[in-house]
Amino acid sequence: MDESPGWAAIDDALRPLYGDTSPLHFGTLHKWSMGGPDPLDGISVYPRTEPVPHWHCVSYGMSELYTKDSQVPDESGWGFEFTFRVARDPGEEMPPAWALNLLQNLGRYVFASGNRFGPGHHMNANGPLRADHEDSEIRAVAFVADPELGEIATPHGRVEFLQVVGLASEEYEALRQWNADRMMEVLAPHLPLFVTDVDRRSLMSLPDVARAVEDGSARDGSSGGLLYVSRADWERGPGATTLRIGALQARAIADSLQSRLPFGRELILEADTTRLTFRPGEAFAVEEPFEDVLDVHVPPAALDDLRAALRPVAGSTAVPSLPGLTVEIVPTAIKDRYGNETGEVVG
Repeated sequence: MDESPGWAAIDDALRPLYGDTSPLHFGTLHKWSMGGPDPLDGISVYPRTEPVPHWHCVSYGMSELYTKDSQVPDESGWGFEFTFRVARDPGEEMPPAWALNLLQNLGRYVFASGNRFGPGHHMNANGPLRADHEDSEIRAVAFVADPELGEIATPHGRVEFLQVVGLASEEYEALRQWNADRMMEVLAPHLPLFVTDVDRRSLMSLPDVARAVEDGSARDGSSGGLLYVSRADWERGPGATTLRIGALQARAIADSLQSRLPFGRELILEADTTRLTFRPGEAFAVEEPFEDVLDVHVPPAALDDLRAALRPVAGSTAVPSLPGLTVEIVPTAIKDRYGNETGEVVG
């Protein structure tokens, strides 16, 4: 009897692509299940020359490799394994260590937070994907179904191969203001198999990409209705409410309001212990339906005033068209991808 049927299922999925080629495999000595720091038991890497030279990295460990322990019968573990395609110089014999570390970091985030990833999800890396490339524009990631591997059935349930794709900051901002799936469709002709090249420049400089994004966001608005923020709390008094927003996310919130509320869609700001929701409404209202939950109804005529108050500069601004509402912007300490403060402060 196979002692690792989940592992064998991943190997079987890779065989049609790579035959009996032995990958470069990077195993974990001190596994997460044994109290170690790395959630992935291993990462297999295949060198590719087509359609562009790249390394194809595939994780082992986000699904149930050995026994069925979860209570979800039709899904193995978290329901996916990571893949990552990284640009390769033809003469390279070993994949870049930063790419393997990135997959471990993403896995660590899922295991520690309980938040899973899926196609259409995205996140800001708070710095270059390759830490020693400070001038790199590739500072965010999106997730797509691996275009060659898709999804498989295993003895422990289904597993999707979820590919990590590096994005330039400008592309990421465009994605947030529009739709992740459609944005990736626009980028796809310029990114064969969604290979990540940390040395490339933003594709927003290409006329066809810029035009598609501009037309699409104007037509569709934003599909992203939830922002995770460092600060979103409030103080209420008789006839007055003060919203406290972190300076780092202020501009992104203002942009998201413009791409959500005029289309009849709410925008939710999720902080560690609070949830602040801006809702489109015919009349201004502030409601607190539950503890640590606040709803602000914003009429169309007040949207510009509200957005103007959301500037990344510390201070308080009364919103004239929303009587009694004040927006206070508070300084935000910048953190790196590991959650450590860098010493830089916005606001």
